[in-house]
Amino acid sequence: MSMRIQEKDLPSIAILGATGVVGIECLKLLAERNYPADKISLLASPRSAGKFIEYLDEKLIVEDTNQDSFNEKNVVFISAETQVSLKYAPIAVSKGSLVIDDSSAFRMNKNVPLVVPEVNPEDIFLHQGIISIPNCTTTPLVMLIYAIEKLSKVKRLVVSTYQSVSGAGKLATEELFNQSNDWLQNREISSKIFPYPIAFSLIPQVDDFEPDGYTKEEHKMINETRKILHNPEMRITSTCVRVPVPITHCESINLELSDNLDLQSIYNALDSMTGIEVLGKNNFEEYPMPFNSSGKDPVFVGRIRKDLSCENGFSMWLASDNLRKGAALNALQIMEKAFSIKY
Repeated sequence: MSMRIQEKDLPSIAILGATGVVGIECLKLLAERNYPADKISLLASPRSAGKFIEYLDEKLIVEDTNQDSFNEKNVVFISAETQVSLKYAPIAVSKGSLVIDDSSAFRMNKNVPLVVPEVNPEDIFLHQGIISIPNCTTTPLVMLIYAIEKLSKVKRLVVSTYQSVSGAGKLATEELFNQSNDWLQNREISSKIFPYPIAFSLIPQVDDFEPDGYTKEEHKMINETRKILHNPEMRITSTCVRVPVPITHCESINLELSDNLDLQSIYNALDSMTGIEVLGKNNFEEYPMPFNSSGKDPVFVGRIRKDLSCENGFSMWLASDNLRKGAALNALQIMEKAFSIKY
């Protein structure tokens, strides 16, 4: 029987990128767990050093990141630019910390596990000091596939994403709000974060283009899905679109299975999957949206239907808060598995 861990045995945590949208979300989740403040250190760049962030009934100070920041830290969450992860993750590992990294720096490194705890928890214990978490669109997708593949192998997967601006950071969210206000006031709109205005529009480009016409984001989804599911031959194509929504990514998913299943079997498989909540089983007009999914932990799935163009095909739609399950929650769940934490 597993025992609840004693407070004195809880791992000490450093959050690198503490003032960013994912770092702030990580603190919210820790607060929901009443994680002791004296076990948490906040790290950021020099421009954020000295700031105070409220946590429970205390104020935590943000410290400048340096080589000594990771002394006596059991876990280091990194949610920052790739170059920051490349610089500081090896230093943290050398100090004995387990690094749980949110960037793409190590995801495709064969010696670094890429983990969604509901899907491949066993990979956590193969780490050599660093565990990566997937792209915030990959995480809900692999959970859905994993649930369905308990019944039938996926032969081909087509996914289109509708990604909120917070996936590009705090400044991107501010740009959406500023552009929306300028548009409503009939003022000229300027863009700094995105290549085109995002307010009241869509941008069918997330990240830079590769020579084959896919973006880096689309390649991330393909490669990360294959790695997490240990299926390097899975046939996947993706299109990633940025939408004028503050929080929560949505995805339209079409999959072709090896077997001809009925709709109820799909419902049952998804219903039985930890971390997934199915909507619309009895009402077509009930479905996931940012409106009813933001700020919540589950991956919400709806619009489930047979594909009329393919005998073994199904189409469905999901919504998942990209700052929670897409990032901070996934990282925290990895730590809880790694240290066998039960609050």
